[in-house]
Amino acid sequence: MWTMPKPGLRTALGAGLLAGQAAVAVAGLRQGVPATHVAVVCWLTTSYSISGLIAWRHRPGNRFGPLMVLTGAAGLIGSLTWLPATVPHTIGQVADLLPLVLIVHVFLSYPSGRPAGRIERGLLAVGYAAAIGLQSVAVVLAFDTPLYQAELLVVSAVALAGAALMVARRRTRPLRRSLTVLIDAFTLGLVMIAVLLVVGVFGGPAFPAVQRVAIALLGVAPVVFLAGLLQARLARSSIGDLMVSLRADPADLGTPLARALRDPSLRLLYWLPEFDAWTGEDGRPAVLPGEPERVTVIEEKDAVVAALVHDPALHEESDLLAAVTAAAAIAVRNGRLQAQLRANVEELRGSRARVAEAGQRERRRLERDLHDGAQQRLIALSLNLGVLENRLGADPSSLALVREARAEITTSLAELRDVAHGLHPSVVSAHGLAVALESLAARAPVPASLAVDLPGRLAESVEVAAYYVVSECLTNIGKHAAATSATVRVSCDDGTLVIEVADDGRGGADAERGSGLRGLADRVETLGGRLRVRTPPGEGTRVRAELPCSLA
Repeated sequence: MWTMPKPGLRTALGAGLLAGQAAVAVAGLRQGVPATHVAVVCWLTTSYSISGLIAWRHRPGNRFGPLMVLTGAAGLIGSLTWLPATVPHTIGQVADLLPLVLIVHVFLSYPSGRPAGRIERGLLAVGYAAAIGLQSVAVVLAFDTPLYQAELLVVSAVALAGAALMVARRRTRPLRRSLTVLIDAFTLGLVMIAVLLVVGVFGGPAFPAVQRVAIALLGVAPVVFLAGLLQARLARSSIGDLMVSLRADPADLGTPLARALRDPSLRLLYWLPEFDAWTGEDGRPAVLPGEPERVTVIEEKDAVVAALVHDPALHEESDLLAAVTAAAAIAVRNGRLQAQLRANVEELRGSRARVAEAGQRERRRLERDLHDGAQQRLIALSLNLGVLENRLGADPSSLALVREARAEITTSLAELRDVAHGLHPSVVSAHGLAVALESLAARAPVPASLAVDLPGRLAESVEVAAYYVVSECLTNIGKHAAATSATVRVSCDDGTLVIEVADDGRGGADAERGSGLRGLADRVETLGGRLRVRTPPGEGTRVRAELPCSLA
């Protein structure tokens, strides 16, 4: 665990780095080092040193600040090449590439100061081996060897690989805005290191200009980091605004929390003990991520009530995260109750759908049993009576009784077919909704125009519900509307099956008291749809049903 030196030691450390860099810079100018080059190197060293000390002060348990300070100190050591004395000049040559590898280390270790995985650790091991081991050999050989060029190319490849990792991290999931800017700055810095070293291998007159531009840009990343720290402090001061937002819209806690933490990936999950499961704000089941660094649990009276799923980097802003979590805990009780209500509604909706499906299966079975059983027996009985009628000859009384029995059987068959059809419209299952609606329109009690525009067969439950909507509406028109005509339109529009039935009757239908329309509404809502009735007196009635247009 890194700890922050006492304020006096911290001041001494910062003053020592700045004084040492100033002294080396003056010596370099006296030795004829271009002032522009001295300025950009001092800028790089100072930006990392000061930013590291500030980060170390605000996050004393984090390695990132000390690592930045070490990078600034390495830049100071590398600039010892400006001194004429042999020993410091040689030390500066040995440490010449070390600041670049340390910068790669800084970028790949954000925010914890530790490399995230094996790939990062492997890249840094290669980089340090080249910047220290190969560089020492190159110094001994006076740089007049292909080994030095190979060393530059190796460090360049390490920087490019680090840039690729940054790009992958950028695209993996939504990042907080401040972190996005910082990652972009890190990526640009790694690319500049690679470009600088490649140009150094091949030489040329452009190298000094590229070197100064690259060093200047590498010093921008610490400034972006400091801006993020400042933004975090400002965010902590705006907790009052967060409380107002949470109170203004208790149904949506996730949005103000994400805004306060500047993390678009943030999700708020609730723990529902009665379901023994996590749920989102919409009431749907959710899974808590397995990475502890992405989760902050919210507790009430030592009981878990909710959790924030967020960017892992937020753990490095513990004060901000703690303040936002405390604010959320105050409002989360109402939000949890609403999430529980939504979960109950989802469970009720699922139960109602399962009940409706079970009822539909049972009606289909009854319709099939009636068709294959009672109807067939009545038909066979009618045929037998026909044979008996032919055999009776000229006995008028017997013939009258047989004919009367056959008429009763015909009537019973018609009634039985109507009952079976009411249980389940087999024409829908056999031929589809369009054909079934044509049959309904043909038998309608008033002239009915029909317009059907469907992409193909739909789910049977949807087709059956649509069929019953049209059937019930046409029946009501014949019984109650005193209409002279009706219009039926059925179409799929943007994933929704729209059924409209209108008449030119007297209107005034009561959708709440009428059991037929109320039953249709229940049937439609069970499938996740809705039914609306517009029935102004004297202007006819228009029924509009909307159902999910799921294809079979």
